[in-house]
Amino acid sequence: MFETLRNAWRIKELRKKILYTLFMLLLYRLAGVIPVAGVNPEAVQTAIENFSLLNFMSAMTGGQFSQMTIMAMGITPYINASIIMQLLTVAIPYLENLQKEGEEGRKKIAQYTRYATVVLGFIQAVGLVLGMGAVRADHFSPFITSCMIGVSMAAGTALAMWIGERITENGIGNGISLLIFAGIIASLFQWVVGGISDFVTAIGAGALTVGMVVVAVIIILAVLVMVTAVTFVDMGERRVPVQYAKRVVGRKMYGGQSTHIPMKVNSSGVLPLIFAFSIMQFPGTIMAFWPNSAVSQWWNNSFMNSVWYQLVLAVMIIFFAYFYTSITFNPVDIAKNLQQNGGTIPGIRQGKPTSDYLARISQRITLFGGVFLALLATIPTLVTLWGGIQLPFAASSLLIAVSVSLETTRQLESQMLMRHYKGFL
Repeated sequence: MFETLRNAWRIKELRKKILYTLFMLLLYRLAGVIPVAGVNPEAVQTAIENFSLLNFMSAMTGGQFSQMTIMAMGITPYINASIIMQLLTVAIPYLENLQKEGEEGRKKIAQYTRYATVVLGFIQAVGLVLGMGAVRADHFSPFITSCMIGVSMAAGTALAMWIGERITENGIGNGISLLIFAGIIASLFQWVVGGISDFVTAIGAGALTVGMVVVAVIIILAVLVMVTAVTFVDMGERRVPVQYAKRVVGRKMYGGQSTHIPMKVNSSGVLPLIFAFSIMQFPGTIMAFWPNSAVSQWWNNSFMNSVWYQLVLAVMIIFFAYFYTSITFNPVDIAKNLQQNGGTIPGIRQGKPTSDYLARISQRITLFGGVFLALLATIPTLVTLWGGIQLPFAASSLLIAVSVSLETTRQLESQMLMRHYKGFL
């Protein structure tokens, strides 16, 4: 990865894109120090310590959620709005026709997604501060104060969305993913600095014990193992062999070569994780408007800290893994393209048998990838629930950080390769 960055830095156009990306990420982090008035920070910290979902949100925003800044919601409302628009595109014919109209139609859907993001940002912000009991009404009523908080955080969400879109358009990588990546790296950095500070303090006070050293070594080894596992799964793929028949065009003979179809084990990346956490947060946001109801009390006090919640979260992650794969991977189109170009999979007939074969392989490897994501997301919380051990980081955060860095590196490599070939044109 560092070799790729060094090579990209030598290319003037890519160097400008890298600097632009870093500047926009810095702007995002600087905007995250602007506090929101009317929030009780003690209530926020208590809620984050008691609910793993809020802890994950704080990690995704680099601590901006725990500090209740204007960027506290991050890009979570944008993710929710994107999910809703994708589902509505299937259900509403007007949106389905817009999507088929090409670039102009997609621009309109993107505009509707932006409007929905601002609305959801306001609703989720108000619901969260009410649900956490974090409204500090010093000068206005709790309702007016919560609405002011909602407007401030919705404005921050709109700014984060704008920054993400600008990075995607003018910078390197996917802007939304890089904003999440920046937040997670900031949280991990704070955790590392805090751990080193505690270690140095213990050494200075003569309170360092063998147990502390063993725990530190175990944590470091666990991080290395998880990073290795995430990298292995993220880069893993099933290669389906393809043989092209020889054909004569004019006086030349084409085809006859062998190739393969790469099918990634985790083709959906980190999106199922982000989608599932965002969707699981939404019911709590709605019920926060009726905090004294029996359903709201059950959700906050019993369900969110139970094994059943983790089970539902795991099912949601696996569902979104299949959902995203079904959108991005179409075995029927691949089988049709193979048949038109004279390609066959050895031992499989062309047409429907090929599409069925590819669909079976896709379902099997998607199940493995979805279960892997679900385990990474739920195991740390289950360890806390069953063993009473509070892990200082979330495995899902490491997964997102590693996956985004690998994807950004691949994009840099592809852009360098494209510019390499441009030199021969």
